[in-house]
Amino acid sequence: MGDLRVAAYEAGGFLNPRYAPELRALGTQGDGTVLVAIEADDPPASAAADGSGGDGKIAGTIMLVTWPRAGELVGGPDEAEIRALAVAPGVQQGGVGTGLLLTALNWAELAGARRVVLSTLPAMRAAHRLYERNGFRRLPDRDWSPAPGVQLLAYALELGRAAE
Repeated sequence: MGDLRVAAYEAGGFLNPRYAPELRALGTQGDGTVLVAIEADDPPASAAADGSGGDGKIAGTIMLVTWPRAGELVGGPDEAEIRALAVAPGVQQGGVGTGLLLTALNWAELAGARRVVLSTLPAMRAAHRLYERNGFRRLPDRDWSPAPGVQLLAYALELGRAAE
């Protein structure tokens, strides 16, 4: 999954090489719940039986982080954070990102979150449109900089108001 994230960010022109190791490692240390979309023309019978997805390739991934493991953007126990939404370059624009986002929102609500927050690079305009179509609103007062020269935009969604 880490390689898919790096490939997706690189294909979009958004990969800072200093961030690649962290992007690869997200979710490997129990620091969040990683959700995965599997690409398959005809899902194998084993996919339904054991949830493994059979021989399908990973089409995308997203990570959900809840309090208190979430990062600087999260303001308290009623918030969850979405990180590293990435869709394989060959399947972008096919609804995988929307499906992953909506699934993460459902998991956040089940975990007790009332708000989901995320941060994104200013140049990630397609991601901004995806988030806004699904009810996220900009939170300029929570924009932040994880490293010198890197500015991240903050978005939030009040759960229960997500796009249907």
